[in-house]
Amino acid sequence: MNKIRKGDEVIVKTGKDKGRRGTVIEIQSDGRIIVEGINLAKKHVKPNPNVGEPGGIQDKAMPIEHSNVMVFNPKTKKGERIHFQVEEDGNKVRVFQNGDVVDI
Repeated sequence: MNKIRKGDEVIVKTGKDKGRRGTVIEIQSDGRIIVEGINLAKKHVKPNPNVGEPGGIQDKAMPIEHSNVMVFNPKTKKGERIHFQVEEDGNKVRVFQNGDVVDI
């Protein structure tokens, strides 16, 4: 089980986008994640008339290392660490360091 999952809201703690928030779109197998609106790069795209895709310069979200982001806690309005905790009924849940459950 990963501490950061697809759909989590994360906050960037280092790099050019430090302090910005976004939603995780994809988690890659090498430990990098793609966050919506974070770490954008300009890509030159050729037009494809078969698909109807126009050419030009487009913004593309590039991967960022998972160690450079923290899961955003809406109660404290900050990024916080996460650990796993086993409940009494045997379910394993993600929990912020202050005890709040991440998965609601």
